[in-house]
Amino acid sequence: MKTVVSSDRAPQAIGPYSQAIKANGFLFISGQIPLDPITGQIVYGGIENQTHQVLANLRAILEREGLTFASVVKTTVFLKDMDDFAVMNKVYSQYFTEEPPARACVQVAKLPRDVSVEIELIAVYP
Repeated sequence: MKTVVSSDRAPQAIGPYSQAIKANGFLFISGQIPLDPITGQIVYGGIENQTHQVLANLRAILEREGLTFASVVKTTVFLKDMDDFAVMNKVYSQYFTEEPPARACVQVAKLPRDVSVEIELIAVYP
């Protein structure tokens, strides 16, 4: 059994997918890009600002389910340029302060709307 999860505090899906799916005690959150959920516009200002916005979007979906970043067991980070890794990692570490989740980070040729970062995650319910 699976349940679609959605938060109006995060950008709505821009394609045929759900913001998140709850299944078998896990929450699978689709990749979030740095869209402002109110305006629907990309947040510019470099990788630091974009990473903060992505993580704010992820937090909104987690909170919809009563979860926090401490509930996250796996993330995947997609970067447009691996040279942005250090700055992204510095911001990321502010959100995952204790027992950080498993993570993969890859450079990709292009991301939706030509943003610099996208992050997806898997969280576990208590």
